[in-house]
Amino acid sequence: MKHSRILLSFFILHLSFTAAPAASRYETQYRRPVSDVMNDVAARFNVKFKFDANVDTAGVTLPYADFRVRPYSLEQTLDNICKFFDWNWWKQSGNLYKIKLYEYPRRHDDEGRQMLDWLSQKYSNAQEWEARRAILKKEVRERLQIDQFLDSCVKDPKPILSKVRRHDGYTTQNICLELTPGQHVFGTIYSPDSRKFRKNQHFRKGFPLIVCPDGHWPSRYRDDEQQRLATLARMGAICVDFDLYGYGQSAAEVGDHHTARAHIFQAACGLKLLDYMLKNRKDIDPTRVAANGGSGGGTHTVLLALLDDRITASAPVVHVASHFDGGCPCESGMPVQLAGGGTCEAELAAIIAPRPLLLVSDGGDWTSTNPRLEFPFIERIFGFYDAKSQVRNIHLPAERHDFGPNKRQAVYQFFSDVFQLDSTMIDETKVAIEPEEVMQTKLQ
Repeated sequence: MKHSRILLSFFILHLSFTAAPAASRYETQYRRPVSDVMNDVAARFNVKFKFDANVDTAGVTLPYADFRVRPYSLEQTLDNICKFFDWNWWKQSGNLYKIKLYEYPRRHDDEGRQMLDWLSQKYSNAQEWEARRAILKKEVRERLQIDQFLDSCVKDPKPILSKVRRHDGYTTQNICLELTPGQHVFGTIYSPDSRKFRKNQHFRKGFPLIVCPDGHWPSRYRDDEQQRLATLARMGAICVDFDLYGYGQSAAEVGDHHTARAHIFQAACGLKLLDYMLKNRKDIDPTRVAANGGSGGGTHTVLLALLDDRITASAPVVHVASHFDGGCPCESGMPVQLAGGGTCEAELAAIIAPRPLLLVSDGGDWTSTNPRLEFPFIERIFGFYDAKSQVRNIHLPAERHDFGPNKRQAVYQFFSDVFQLDSTMIDETKVAIEPEEVMQTKLQ
């Protein structure tokens, strides 16, 4: 027994000598200040880093810092560093990289490609696609909780309509509907001058209707919104737009736009205006109904076409991407992108197939990948119906994120082709830009 105690004591003493150096090494976890690490990475790969305002590196250390560096790959190095802090990296231009907090709706281009590759394996013909589409339509409605919300809305609200204002080839009229008790949808109806279309055979059954959700621009009263909707009206389409949740007149009724409720509310606005217009305007052709909006309005253009089969054409502008779901809760506040085990805006936009679809993209935002990623993916689905001619992508590589003249021209041409509108009436100089106070609805 005494001999055993001596051996045990010797063994413990041996461990204390051999383990101490290792413990001293691993206790530090090879930590280094993250700012020093990033400076070393910048020098190694000859790049520059710009940190977003809400990324604080002061006094922050990174464990196993040098072991996170991959000498053969800047991207893998940044992944290893950023993911520890719930950051993400984004290449801006040239050798400049931006470090931001993790954003759940935003991914890298290559992740979008991988998503589209994964989705493409799920269907190879119309029958398989329609089974997938049915799942998506059902689960998006459930995750958005739109049916419960619509049940809570005011039934058959009495509209508040302003006097009709006459312009060169079109009219404008403000509309307000009470959506939920005490909260309203505020919009403007742009209508063609019917006298100019009496002898046109394309309008004997009525005018096409285009519902126009707005994006995160200053307001729907801005010049380019009025130019687009008024020009489409002059061409022979009835258009109606509406305030975002918490924007324009809605701001007086809503505290914060950046809530998940905005996602549901804005979708309901489009549906309720569509209901009202088709029920009460006898000059609308119900077989020609479209949605058109840009940026966040593009999100709700895609969503409206998914939620309502009465939409027969869709034109989301500077929106559709496989790696970006929209950076605002009004676009991704309700987790519709988790439908069907995981989806993306490109697949959701394709749900309208084989009915006409226009994607307008540019080189200065997340839609820069449309020609090589999203458009071929969507075109393949249209091909299941031998309808590739029904989807088009107008890509403007030198332009940035806006709803500028070339983007509006793409919309005019699309609806001229799809709805047989009068393209000779495309002349934005004929549009009368109305002041904001004229376009607001007086509730009392």
